[in-house]
Amino acid sequence: MTGKRRPTLMDVAEAAGVSRALVSIVMRDAPGASDATRRRVQEAAQALGYRPDSRARLLRSSRTRLLGVSFSTSQPFHAEIVDAAYAAAQVRGYEIALSAVANGRPESRAVEALLDLGCEALILISPTLGEQELAGYAARIPVVSLLRDDAGESVDSVSSDDHAGIRIAVEHLTSLGHRRIAHVDGGDAVSAAQRRDAFRQEMLARGLEPWNIPGGPYEEAGMEAGKQLRDKRPTAVVAFNDRCALGVMESLRAVGLRVPEDVSVLGYDDSQFARLSYVQLSSISQDAPLLAAAAVERAIDRLEGSGPPAHLVGTPHLVLRQTTAPPSSKSQPNG
Repeated sequence: MTGKRRPTLMDVAEAAGVSRALVSIVMRDAPGASDATRRRVQEAAQALGYRPDSRARLLRSSRTRLLGVSFSTSQPFHAEIVDAAYAAAQVRGYEIALSAVANGRPESRAVEALLDLGCEALILISPTLGEQELAGYAARIPVVSLLRDDAGESVDSVSSDDHAGIRIAVEHLTSLGHRRIAHVDGGDAVSAAQRRDAFRQEMLARGLEPWNIPGGPYEEAGMEAGKQLRDKRPTAVVAFNDRCALGVMESLRAVGLRVPEDVSVLGYDDSQFARLSYVQLSSISQDAPLLAAAAVERAIDRLEGSGPPAHLVGTPHLVLRQTTAPPSSKSQPNG
């Protein structure tokens, strides 16, 4: 015995007492049906459990209207971008297909999976692929690099100004009176080199010694870096991202140092971790919703024939919470 079959347009038409063509008009939200008829058809469809067959519609139109998004499962900030991308795509009548970069699943596999699904454009969050590989994909369909601005001329990019973000961080801490400021970098993560160089330049521009500690994008790297800060203690730390900042904070607290009373800590990304009530991390915000919306708009504009690749750069801003404060008198240098 077979299972219950899926309701069809004709089933809805018979239940509503109208023609199949009229049901099709209602389901496509096209003109040609009165409000009363629309209500009757929608009620019949709901009662039957009818859902439009989007696959058949897409096959008929030779369009999938799918935007493929690759993201890292280890980065909560990427999840926030994905959330915003869904909303932005819906406004333009597109859907999002996701493919994760995870342990044992490299970025190249994630991208190929999106191509296999028939995605019409790709949005790659913090891509690590080389320019040649990215150019190969861009030769097939539009590709938008999100959070990385050095992906090559054939690839669109939407990013945040890393130098401006670090400048804001250093300006904030020096305005509080900090002079011994350390930067825990992101190792070989995307944007790490740009932020490391920006920190050096901004510190030197203020006559201060740039102090960089090798780190990484995760809590473990922040904790290891924090161990190097205990002896020659800074009064403030700028971390590569919020996860790294959490690791630094945990390492400092493990030896009895208080944040921000003994050491101020400033994160980067303004992720959901920074906003937790028991963390309240001051952070540099890249504004995930705006970046995601810009990437979606760029992908769709390219699909619909709007010129060559473009490179958009947003300006980050400071979000103050409870982990930065003026240095205490005990932490000030002698003399």
